[in-house]
Amino acid sequence: MNQALAPIQSCTELLSRIYLMEVEAAEIASAAYPGQFVMVRTGWGHDPLLRRPLSIHRTNGGQIAFLFNVVGRGTEWLAHRRQGDFLDLLGPLGKGFSIHPDSHHLLLVAGGMGIAPLVFLAQGALANGHSVTLLLGARTASLLYPKALLPPEVELVLVTEDGSAGKRGQVSDLVPDFSPKASQIFACGPVPLYQAMATQNQVRERPIQVSLEARMGCGLGACYGCTIKTRGGLKQVCKDGPVFELRDILWQEVRV
Repeated sequence: MNQALAPIQSCTELLSRIYLMEVEAAEIASAAYPGQFVMVRTGWGHDPLLRRPLSIHRTNGGQIAFLFNVVGRGTEWLAHRRQGDFLDLLGPLGKGFSIHPDSHHLLLVAGGMGIAPLVFLAQGALANGHSVTLLLGARTASLLYPKALLPPEVELVLVTEDGSAGKRGQVSDLVPDFSPKASQIFACGPVPLYQAMATQNQVRERPIQVSLEARMGCGLGACYGCTIKTRGGLKQVCKDGPVFELRDILWQEVRV
């Protein structure tokens, strides 16, 4: 874990209220692996007081990219940063995804902003010789992550709730069709996505790694603010996760 005052290289509104930011943070980038996050101080002084967790979206040499949605004061402050500004970062933190060396084909399931940590996962998997299919879902076409920013080797399948791009429906609807050919399955998205996958007979018995988003006070496991209930007892998203096995979580008890 490193703390860095990282210079911002770029901050672009990629989609409506969704920003892509790149910073120079070589020590964090070299230590990071897919599924981990950093805690970012938003604002100087005490407003807002707490750091915000951001998934590591991808790395490029000594640079780290973040993909974030503007939802409150902290992310609003982030969205107004520009090249040459600095971010106070702490990371990498948490337990990320685990790819088995003998896995041939990976299925990635992204619901909305769930694409944030999965690009880094796809990036690493392809570099190590795995093939990747990405099921990418959003409410409507204008909220879909741009294909041009994905590694070109990814097999991309689109789904939108209104049918404006790709298949019509929820991204969870497609998982049973693609899961039989997958060596491993990884997912990131809202809790209803995971709850739906946990009820699918063809899917729920498979080992599936999912990334949880939760409000975090410290990101280090000291404050217990991100505690969830699992079959193995109480766990902390920041320390024991954010990646968990789908079947280990008591989804009816999750409030994140």
